[in-house]
Amino acid sequence: MVANAPLLELRQVVPSFEETGLMPVPYDFRLMPGDCAVIDCRDAGRAAMFADLCSGMISLSQGTCRFMGLDWGTLADRQLNALRGRIGRIPRAGGWINMLGTHLNIMMQELYHTTDALEDVVAAATVLGERFGFPGLPISTPDHLSTADLARAACVRAFMGRPDLLVLEDISDMLPAEMVLPFLETLTAARDRGCGVVWLARHTSSWSVYRKAVNIHMRLLDEGLFPMRVI
Repeated sequence: MVANAPLLELRQVVPSFEETGLMPVPYDFRLMPGDCAVIDCRDAGRAAMFADLCSGMISLSQGTCRFMGLDWGTLADRQLNALRGRIGRIPRAGGWINMLGTHLNIMMQELYHTTDALEDVVAAATVLGERFGFPGLPISTPDHLSTADLARAACVRAFMGRPDLLVLEDISDMLPAEMVLPFLETLTAARDRGCGVVWLARHTSSWSVYRKAVNIHMRLLDEGLFPMRVI
């Protein structure tokens, strides 16, 4: 990645309507390392599609989407997988594999994308788990956890491995109130080391306490992506 280059950049991107249902209008968006972009979107389905778009998982009718200087549309499978390994994501729909314990769900990406020793990955996941209120890594399958514990686990999974980009769909209604501060502290620490953040929020209340730290504010509607004034 070139110094002072955008971490994530959408240039006149028109997503495939047949694949996404998103209106075929151009999207322009730029995120620098350490930026936090809050994107208001009340439609959870539309937010998920935009998160997929940022992660190179959507076909384009036109335009380019680049992450860390690389065009998603030009990469082979091995490169795509490696690059997606640098993204931490909180999907609102969960994305859990119920045949595996939650601890394996949390660590799977890190175990797949790195050569780190298992004990080191377990130790890092345990530290993060304690930060989000777990006494240890939950080993029950995700379908046996409460909504609140799944939200905690989603945070641990997203922050694993020092990601370069965080794509966060809104789970503020699921995350226990006492976990908001640890979440924001962990988010800020990630930004301080250069991680960019795309935070798809359904309500202003979900990010209002972090308002002063947000430097990009946009709104995602049927008609496209529109800049808002950061107050």
